[in-house]
Amino acid sequence: MTNTIFRDLGSIDYQEAWDYQENLFQEVLQSRQANAELPEEEKNLSNNYLLFCEHPHVYTLGKSGKEQNMLLNMLQLQAKEASFYKINRGGDITYHGPGQIVGYPILNLETYDMGIKKYIETLEQAVINCIADYGLTGTRLDGATGVWLDVGTPKVRKICAIGVRVSRWVSMHGFAFNVNTDLKYFDYINPCGFVDKGVTSLKKELGKELDIEEVKHNLKNHIANLFDMKLEID
Repeated sequence: MTNTIFRDLGSIDYQEAWDYQENLFQEVLQSRQANAELPEEEKNLSNNYLLFCEHPHVYTLGKSGKEQNMLLNMLQLQAKEASFYKINRGGDITYHGPGQIVGYPILNLETYDMGIKKYIETLEQAVINCIADYGLTGTRLDGATGVWLDVGTPKVRKICAIGVRVSRWVSMHGFAFNVNTDLKYFDYINPCGFVDKGVTSLKKELGKELDIEEVKHNLKNHIANLFDMKLEID
């Protein structure tokens, strides 16, 4: 079982959270590299981190994304009180905003014996298990990351987006899980580059506002169980 520090950053500006992640990423990376040069009996387990937060309205475009999937110009973005960032994760364009749980695991994946594929699948499974608590059946979609509902039907829709960066076995960025999210903000993009698939939220599926702190608690526990983490609440 690995020790992981959990921090809920609350509502935080996207750039501030990105800078914060980068600092933790460098800390975990440097610790991993220092351990690599030590004999087994002298190695120290590096800290791992799991961050939860919410962001003000923001669109982020991954390094392989296409700018044409952002359907608003800068003036229109300002009118929607939204910002836009090109970032260094995988994936295309997505939206973050109030009512959405954004998760940033900064993990030394070597301690979990995980490659990128298994890591992403484990994050997906945590969200699948979490929405099952609320009576929803989530699945994966071939050729796309994230958690989806009604795969194989014309009503297929995404409830959680995933876009990560892994460098030298250390992860950052993560997932965006729609809980009480205002879904109209997805109308201004082709979410994750798709033009033929919808987006949903727990609120939309269940027809009621959710206690987001309860959902965070459940999701945090599912992540900890699947990764065999011992969470330290900071």
